[in-house]
Amino acid sequence: MTQDKRKELELIASVAQLFMRLGIKSLTMDEIARQLGVSKKTLYKYASDKKELVSKAVQLAIDEEESLPYPKCTKQNGTAIDKIFAINTMVSEKLQSIQPAVIFDMQKYYPEAWAIMEEHKSVFIHNQIKENLAEGIKQGLYRRQHEPRASYKNLCNANQFNLRFLLYTH
Repeated sequence: MTQDKRKELELIASVAQLFMRLGIKSLTMDEIARQLGVSKKTLYKYASDKKELVSKAVQLAIDEEESLPYPKCTKQNGTAIDKIFAINTMVSEKLQSIQPAVIFDMQKYYPEAWAIMEEHKSVFIHNQIKENLAEGIKQGLYRRQHEPRASYKNLCNANQFNLRFLLYTH
């Protein structure tokens, strides 16, 4: 990885933390630059506008998530049930660490970034649940006639409920 790419990733990671702490809509490019102690020129070197910056921050967060927690969680020893509870706990903790305004801002003002999140949910998380269902059936913990697609939808709906609960209670 080049020095410039490393700097970009560090900057985007800092921007993502800033968004999580302060929200997205309320921050201007001037404010982001000031908070991070960089020039606006530096920000614009890595993103042409705030929409691109938001999308890059979301993509970086997803890339980090896909490379660390779920694989660790799903490869631990234990049953498929233990693993699905571990995944659910991690997702719940992640959702609780996100300011509700961030999710609202993404849905309303940054649909491209929201689409990245939805794609992540529909592909990566679906695959994690699908693997867990297959493992649970193999271990004799889940019924064979269980419809994997329905189970996946139920689990995703539970996480959507958690998300809505967080949005309306904070």
